[in-house]
Amino acid sequence: MPHLTSPIGIEVCVDSVHSALNAVRGGASRLEVCGNLGLGLLKAIQKVAADVPTMAMIRPRTGDFLYSDHEIEVMLEDIRVFKRHGVHGVVFGALKADGRVDVRVTKRLVDEALPLQGIVFFRALIRSSTLSTALRDVISIGGISRILTSGHGKTALDALPTTQKLAEELPWVLSILPGSGINSKTVGPILDALLPQGLMEIHLSGGSWVESGMLHRPDGLGMGVGESEWGVWETSEAKVKDVRQFADAVWAEYASSVDLV
Repeated sequence: MPHLTSPIGIEVCVDSVHSALNAVRGGASRLEVCGNLGLGLLKAIQKVAADVPTMAMIRPRTGDFLYSDHEIEVMLEDIRVFKRHGVHGVVFGALKADGRVDVRVTKRLVDEALPLQGIVFFRALIRSSTLSTALRDVISIGGISRILTSGHGKTALDALPTTQKLAEELPWVLSILPGSGINSKTVGPILDALLPQGLMEIHLSGGSWVESGMLHRPDGLGMGVGESEWGVWETSEAKVKDVRQFADAVWAEYASSVDLV
């Protein structure tokens, strides 16, 4: 069960059943299933984390956010499949070659996703050519409930002023979900800055590379993935729990300061 000791939502990005379990045990209130997302993984995570809402990332490949017609069809079909299997929402982003939000493609994806309550435009926004224009484009589409962003910075902490400005410009039906580089050291100042603007959610992975159990490691026959060659990316229960505890403490102090408790 999620540890909802404060109203601050903690969304954790996971790509395995084990990571999902660790995230929930650490206090996650929502999961974003990403990585090599398939129906089998989604169903397994829903089984072990039945009480936690699940978001599905719609991403046909790694790389940029300029998608071909074939890739868009893959994304539309993924949305149809995941809707049939009970996801709370979907996460996607699409850009044109010039860096503008691809309004036409995004609207097709949104229309396919409705009436899901959680439709998130994610990190493509930080790669857009002009943030203010991108924000107007996203707002014009309608149906999108959250924007997952680091505020056009490398991390959420780096770009706090930008995120604060974004929050001021959003209509009430749309919220900012800060993400990137959020951990027990950064969650405090991020929440201190954003709670007064009504931002009540954060996004993180809480993960790191864990040494693989493989004993047979032939030289020169790896998979070409660098430091993760003989490792497994895994969400840490302890890291998520640390963020949850810090978030709860920041909330308690904030709520007391504005007479909410």
